[in-house]
Amino acid sequence: MSLEFFLTSLIVVLLPGTGVIYTLAVGLGRGFRASLAAAVGCTIGIVPAALASIIGLAALLHTSALAFQLIKYLGVLYLFYMAWGILKDGGALEVNAEKSSVSHVKIAVTGTLINVLNPKLSLFFLAFLPQFLPAGTANAGLELIKLALAFMALTFVVFVGYGACAALARDYVIHRPSVMTWIKRCFSTAFGALGVKLALSE
Repeated sequence: MSLEFFLTSLIVVLLPGTGVIYTLAVGLGRGFRASLAAAVGCTIGIVPAALASIIGLAALLHTSALAFQLIKYLGVLYLFYMAWGILKDGGALEVNAEKSSVSHVKIAVTGTLINVLNPKLSLFFLAFLPQFLPAGTANAGLELIKLALAFMALTFVVFVGYGACAALARDYVIHRPSVMTWIKRCFSTAFGALGVKLALSE
């Protein structure tokens, strides 16, 4: 893995997309262990996109408007569902002194679906990974798999960091309901805005 690939991937992973926002929300609402589950789920959600780019399915999304639109609108609906879930009582950002009993498996599955239902992720890998293949690479497929695994590992580490920071702020938020109300609104608005952005993508 080249330094150029590492730095470019780090910038991409640090950008506040759906996975970052979800991990922050879970860390703040459920604590650090729950944010680990979210990080695992978001990382696993990268696998279909990475495989799609490697075996060429991403090219189908690029050429087939129907396939792209179908996955895109499923993703849009899911993001809107997440926005609504944050605002409702007992939602993702329901913070109290007791740790939530919500299954970590469920948190991980939600994180996975957030990335799976984003067709732009497949197109991103299709455009991103090949740029870092050395000229004349004998086994391009194997090298692409290595790059995808490195990207996933970096994603997991960064997301764990985001979750830890959010979990540290948890105690402060627990005793300030008005702050939590505004944080809920901000996260809900962020998911809604990401849904709109995805809906408008071509």
